[in-house]
Amino acid sequence: MSATPIERTLVTTTSTTTASSPTASSPTTTTPMTSTPMTVPVCALADLAPERGAAALVDGVQVALFRLADGTVRAVQQLDPYSGANVMSRGIVGTRGDVPTVAGPMYKQVFSLLTGECLDPVGYSPRPGHGPDLVAHRVEVRDGVVHVGLA
Repeated sequence: MSATPIERTLVTTTSTTTASSPTASSPTTTTPMTSTPMTVPVCALADLAPERGAAALVDGVQVALFRLADGTVRAVQQLDPYSGANVMSRGIVGTRGDVPTVAGPMYKQVFSLLTGECLDPVGYSPRPGHGPDLVAHRVEVRDGVVHVGLA
């Protein structure tokens, strides 16, 4: 699969999910998430610019992908719970201590890219019907392809 989610491009994947089963011949990078073992190939790792976000549609769910400076890839929900807009892939990547973060582009709330937890609500409350945290999705990189498992 050769998608091009450069910076602000929406990548759509509705392919059949496959069980993730790393082998000795296929290197795997996995985020520490609890979710189902099913993943969907989304794009080539090379298509993701370091320290930038990209949006993807995975089985009908909008996801924000972030390739970090160390080469790992993280995924969280695209919906910003504070603004109600699907904009998280446009956020600013940073860190709080050793925790990789993204600041929401609308009101600048800071979220952990490891867990989705809101680390700083900057005085705002989430929109009605939304919790303060993002959903964090499992990500694996196998043979240069980014796979996302929905939480």
